[in-house]
Amino acid sequence: MWRSILVLLTALSFVNITTAQETNEVALDSVIDTKYREDQFYIGATYNIFINKPEGMKQSGFSTGFHLGFIRDFPVNKNRTYAIGVGLGLSTNTFNQNLGISKVNNTASYNVLDPTKITFTRNRYFTHLVELPIEFRWRNSTPSSYKFWRVYPGFKMGYMFANAYKYVGEPQSLRYTNLDVFNKLQYGVTLSGGYNTWNIHVYYALNPLLNDAKLQNGTAINANVIKVGLLFYIL
Repeated sequence: MWRSILVLLTALSFVNITTAQETNEVALDSVIDTKYREDQFYIGATYNIFINKPEGMKQSGFSTGFHLGFIRDFPVNKNRTYAIGVGLGLSTNTFNQNLGISKVNNTASYNVLDPTKITFTRNRYFTHLVELPIEFRWRNSTPSSYKFWRVYPGFKMGYMFANAYKYVGEPQSLRYTNLDVFNKLQYGVTLSGGYNTWNIHVYYALNPLLNDAKLQNGTAINANVIKVGLLFYIL
């Protein structure tokens, strides 16, 4: 329910933002701020994809991420077309796949769930992070226009303050919270780019989601994540 509300509020915000920006473009020269800063807030949604998966591990359904935060813009040239952005944000993510987790005597074990041998309807990870994005920004903005091209490569570090695992199926359903099997520190490189309100966003994780995890046959689980989606920057 809360995700549906978030998506609705996001859509309404974009309409208001676009209208406000178009109105601002016709402002009188007397109110133009030559010391402007760009893109102070961001909000977005991504599709989360596992890569470097062990044999047999597959994703199912739709794995999503929702992201929002604030970035302080620090222009570094006179025309303010180059800048560094440093921010703070929140991220919540789901991962639907067939890598099961079970715990016996506080020891975690992992196995690839085979739908031809076991019946299950849900196998999902949830992660919640506080993130520190750093962006190296190029844009062709001007003091009088809010529509411009941008390319923002960067780096993002996140701390996982909460997580959960939910399995629904045979022989019994499971739910764990705040497992220590996840890497608390997540980090990766990012790239955002686009025109005006709409921007493509890509995040490539440089470390695995799970911490020193192995299948029962000894195979290491080094699966990391790529997130691809849309990111909206707001003044």
